[in-house]
Amino acid sequence: MSIGHTLLGLLESGPRHGYDLKRAFDDKFGHDKPLHYGQVYSTMSRLLKNGLVEVDGVEAGGGPERKRYAITEAGITDVQRWLATPEKPEPYLQSTLYTKVVLALLTERDATAILDTQRAEHLRLMRILTDRKRKGDLADQLICDHALFHLEADLRWLELTSARLGKLAQEVRSA
Repeated sequence: MSIGHTLLGLLESGPRHGYDLKRAFDDKFGHDKPLHYGQVYSTMSRLLKNGLVEVDGVEAGGGPERKRYAITEAGITDVQRWLATPEKPEPYLQSTLYTKVVLALLTERDATAILDTQRAEHLRLMRILTDRKRKGDLADQLICDHALFHLEADLRWLELTSARLGKLAQEVRSA
């Protein structure tokens, strides 16, 4: 996720302080991985340097001065370009799990146990996500669906690999 673009997008509704940006980010996108304050302020500093935001005001408080940031026209253009650019699909061609299976076969360890352990871990996480989806709002349901669909694809791969394990063992040991 591009944190800079996300913060810029949040600024399109109006100027905000760093604290407000963090709270809005965490509320909408950070359920599983909230932003650190330092990350917000370092990102805002970079956006300011690049002309994508400007300081809209400074307020004195009990602690350090609070800057209020506003998005610039260049920032709006940058967000629009980012939104219009498709994300590169992740083909998972260098899967750690695949590497573990092949190494297990090469070293004559039990690759079936690796696949079974991974299957159990996927199913455990799917149960957690399904429960979260059942209790969540629409945004949470959609993000859980995204994760669940990826886990389902992984499970299909685990089943296919289990079915082809004998042939894979012959190929990797003969090479």
